[in-house]
Amino acid sequence: MSLRGGSNQARVRDHNERLVLSLIRRNGSLSKAQIARIAGFSAQTATVIMRSLEKEQLLVRDKPVRGKVGQPSVPMRLNPDGVFSLGLKVGRRSADLVLMDFVGAITERRRIAYSFPGTEQIVDFVTRGARELRATLPPEHQARLFGLGIAMPFEIWKWGEQVGAPEGKMRAWEGFDLKGAISQATGLETFLENDATAGCSAELLLGNGHGSENFCYFHVGFFIGGGIVLNHHVITGPTGNAGSFGAMPMAGDAPDTVSLIDRASIYVLANLMRENGQNPDILWQQPDDWGDPGPVLATWIALVGRSLATAIVATCSVIDFTEIIIDGGMPDNVRSDVVQSTRSHLEAMEVTGIRKPLIREGSIGPNAPAMGGAILPIATRYFINPTAIYN
Repeated sequence: MSLRGGSNQARVRDHNERLVLSLIRRNGSLSKAQIARIAGFSAQTATVIMRSLEKEQLLVRDKPVRGKVGQPSVPMRLNPDGVFSLGLKVGRRSADLVLMDFVGAITERRRIAYSFPGTEQIVDFVTRGARELRATLPPEHQARLFGLGIAMPFEIWKWGEQVGAPEGKMRAWEGFDLKGAISQATGLETFLENDATAGCSAELLLGNGHGSENFCYFHVGFFIGGGIVLNHHVITGPTGNAGSFGAMPMAGDAPDTVSLIDRASIYVLANLMRENGQNPDILWQQPDDWGDPGPVLATWIALVGRSLATAIVATCSVIDFTEIIIDGGMPDNVRSDVVQSTRSHLEAMEVTGIRKPLIREGSIGPNAPAMGGAILPIATRYFINPTAIYN
């Protein structure tokens, strides 16, 4: 797929190819006749486009479907090996690098944990990791590694105190062009997105948000963040910070207020564990299995549930969301408990003037930001737009 010569004809063909891929991804598989009907193509146009995409190994044939009369139709679906991309999540305590195929499955991943992220450390990790992950692909597929998407907190240098970094150490991030440095080191086209927004995109495109037209997404990570989906599109806002729920004010010790970030973030659990004489490193070293942190976990879950319920009411008073999705960098069983705690606190609240939304679990977990990053290169290159492709 390319804009051959930049001519109008080439642009139309490129658009039509993107449309076909988008429709097939949305529906799982479609025949030529179905594509022609949905897209408004002639049968010949649909046939030419789908043959071209099959030749480029972006589509593969599915099992024939026999009707009551006539020849069986042959649906086509995306070829998982057609395109690969890398997704990088830069977190406050860990970084993840994933290799994702054309249908959104992670085939390999790498992770490092640290006390705080360093610029050179992250670039070295990605340079080495990209080389290792590319080598896991069969030789004939290595040229199909298309790009790399970065998901990281914006203005990460402002959070040095919260992550316990030595004074001034996080300032190296201010003005640092991570996107350019990684592109130069790996030779891959590189994209950048806010980490919570990327997680929201992953939930919309690959997770439980699939098929939902509008929802609000909370990602309980080291710091809480989130995203907003309206009309199947992730809304980022003019500065890319839409859904930055961590800044939402919450009631504190009168007359003071605190932020949601200080009530519903994993770093709060880490502090509780330290106060209890426990080592919290397992929270970011093993995000899929925290073991048994003991009573402090129940205390934290109750605090998160109460705080999220308050935030949900505030959010729904601005936009009439019917669904809330809660995910985060935590084990599945902990996420389930957080969701149930939030539901219970919301049910107990006296609310007038809004309808309480349905609260659902996310489905991706700790990998959400990295997967959202990996989506960016594929969506930008091969589909109509980054958030219409999987809806």
